[in-house]
Amino acid sequence: MNGQELFGYASALVVGLVIGLAGGGGSILTIPIFVYIFSIPPILATTYSLFVVGSTSLIGSINHIWKKQVDLNVTAAFALPSFISVYLSRRFLVPALPDPLFQFEKFQLSKSDAILYFFAIVMVIAARAMIRSDRPEQGEAADGHPRYGSLALDGLAVGLLTGTIGAGGGFIIVPMLVLMAGLSIHRAVATSVLIIAVNSFVGFLGDIHHTGLNWNFLLPFTGLSIIGIFAGMYLARFVAPDRLKKGFGWFVLVVALYMISREIL
Repeated sequence: MNGQELFGYASALVVGLVIGLAGGGGSILTIPIFVYIFSIPPILATTYSLFVVGSTSLIGSINHIWKKQVDLNVTAAFALPSFISVYLSRRFLVPALPDPLFQFEKFQLSKSDAILYFFAIVMVIAARAMIRSDRPEQGEAADGHPRYGSLALDGLAVGLLTGTIGAGGGFIIVPMLVLMAGLSIHRAVATSVLIIAVNSFVGFLGDIHHTGLNWNFLLPFTGLSIIGIFAGMYLARFVAPDRLKKGFGWFVLVVALYMISREIL
């Protein structure tokens, strides 16, 4: 094992640490780690990301459920449509995309490059949301009655995003749970972790029918990430959430710009 691979495995601890501290954001790190450190093809990297983030988030969600911080009714309303969307997109949509995805004269945009560009754009949007640290108010659900129809539609959209680029979408889920379900920010984060966990596993199940996996690599990486989430959940008691969110947002922005420059140059 060379130094680059050792650094990659050490980064798995950081993935879990981030999920434990921030309640999400793991996929924003895993895919660049897999692609640029371990040289894993982008589409396979999204599959690996779904498994790692799903397993790690599941550990975090068990802790939140134990503390009764998860709203299971809202989880079901949001997650069931999302599960359908993420499974269908991983099982049928992503494999059906042509490669190259776009071609004009001598220019070609491969499916792998398109997914990386799309992922980088999502990272920039997520970074902006975290840097601004805007906390949504009690939008449509200010009266305390969740808008289940809106939650279901949002779930379908998030499932499509998760299925396409392998990202859990926590930066989208949390505001929606506040605005459409009337949850407090803390319950929204806890509920989001459970949705991300199951969403990721459903997407992963959509992949195993047509993807060969290196379990000798995937399981140790996931194990290190799970160790990291325990450290993150412990440290979360001592770190100011807003400061953490803003700092992680700047880090995500730097990684996104690196990915874009790497692909263009």
